[in-house]
Amino acid sequence: MSAAFDTIETRSDGAALTSTGEARDFFALLKPRVMFLVIVTAMGGMAAAPGAIHPVLGLAALLAIAVGAGASGCLNMWWDADIDSLMTRTARRPIPAGRILPSEALAFGLTLAVGSVIVLGLVANLLAAGLLAFTIFFYAVVYSMWLKRWTPQNIVIGGAAGAFPPMIGEAVVTGDFGIRSLVLFAIIFLWTPPHFWALALVKAADYGRAGVPMLPNVAGPAATRRQIVVYTLLMAPVAVLPALMGFAGAIYLFVSVVTGLAMIGLSLRVLRTTEGEAAHKAAYALFGFSILYLFLLFAVLLAENSLGLMWALPKAIG
Repeated sequence: MSAAFDTIETRSDGAALTSTGEARDFFALLKPRVMFLVIVTAMGGMAAAPGAIHPVLGLAALLAIAVGAGASGCLNMWWDADIDSLMTRTARRPIPAGRILPSEALAFGLTLAVGSVIVLGLVANLLAAGLLAFTIFFYAVVYSMWLKRWTPQNIVIGGAAGAFPPMIGEAVVTGDFGIRSLVLFAIIFLWTPPHFWALALVKAADYGRAGVPMLPNVAGPAATRRQIVVYTLLMAPVAVLPALMGFAGAIYLFVSVVTGLAMIGLSLRVLRTTEGEAAHKAAYALFGFSILYLFLLFAVLLAENSLGLMWALPKAIG
């Protein structure tokens, strides 16, 4: 562990510091905005799955998935407290700001991780619990402890962690996963690089100060902009597949096409806008819209499958 942890954990005279963390600080450790997207994408996987689950069991499973996602975020913040303290975007997080001790965050994260996996195994099945456990491990260990500080492809490979919730959702309902949740996995996987690299273009100085090899710092802004366009062009047609394959309907088809074209337009704007504040605004616009884009796709998918709104396009997969 880095020296940053030592300065947070003890005073110069060796006496232990006392945590000043409140409930909202512990909640912040869970990365609630990320957790919300995990809930939406897991619900999409559950709704698109063939079959059904009792609503009470489904709600309990969804809560377990949400807590598991929060545990991942907490363990990520525990490990990254040293670099978080060097970046303006993250310096006020509970651990680098000194409101919560690293040891508390570690214990909190591990408790939530183990508890969420056990609960999901009890209310759903072992496959769903195993996928959740692997997701937590992948994000907290493979991405946070290895990829993030080692390779500029950290977001590409590590993006798999954020793409697993639809597979977990389908496993909750069916005890298995198949082409439906794999397509949803692919959408999130391809969405992750343009989403995060748009932010990285704006925060390149932060990442450079912290020594994190994000793509703009390693390959340069121009190469990053080109990669954003490539991944967006790959993502947009994949996002249409749920409608073409029959587990989404006409509303989803319309939303996926329109918002996909908007994503492509914003990515091309990022490619063309390379100087000063205008470049930052273009990247921020793509970053902000990308969150709305993913939410809309899965919200419409959920509504169509759960509320009987599957119009015009018959299901092709039984």
